[in-house]
Amino acid sequence: MLTYSEIDPAKKAFVFELDNVMFPEKDYLLQVYYLFASFLEYIETFPSASDLTAFFKKAYENHGPELIFEKAREVFGFDEKYRENFDRLHIEARLPLKLLLYKEVLTLLQEIVIDRKEIFIVTEGNPLQQLNKIKQIEWNGLEKYLRVYFTEEIAQKPAPDALKHIMEQHKLTVEDVVVFGSSAVDLDFAGNAGVDFVKVKFTV
Repeated sequence: MLTYSEIDPAKKAFVFELDNVMFPEKDYLLQVYYLFASFLEYIETFPSASDLTAFFKKAYENHGPELIFEKAREVFGFDEKYRENFDRLHIEARLPLKLLLYKEVLTLLQEIVIDRKEIFIVTEGNPLQQLNKIKQIEWNGLEKYLRVYFTEEIAQKPAPDALKHIMEQHKLTVEDVVVFGSSAVDLDFAGNAGVDFVKVKFTV
């Protein structure tokens, strides 16, 4: 990932996606799975929280979060009625551990703030869930410098509406802005607005 000194000093605004750009999304999901497993063990006594958490972790690392509830249910045979609890935890979970920013991102954010530039988070997904993640990240005092926008409330990526909205609201030009993202959708999102893009890739 680029360091601050490598970025065009003329840039005035830095736009970040949240998941897997500022912090590893798996750090949130694995804690959600742990909380669900603990809840299920408390209610049903089976499966054990440690067995179910281990299954979730392995399934996530091999195949991602898609259909993970169904896969666990097939193996452990718990009731479909617990899907509501599983889904609700994704949105409302109070995590045992704070979420930590990638170190390089923390350093970059600190340097942006010192240089008095603007930081925006433009994130996809359920706004309540994304806000829940944001509240549980260890920002090291940076939270007061963040402005957050949810694409669900403006327009889904790769439509450029959210970026255009930010530029209009904050009197920025396309030359002022750089987007940090990790996906092809983020690349198109930046490209559709005519702004520069930096690909962020960390090992997960």
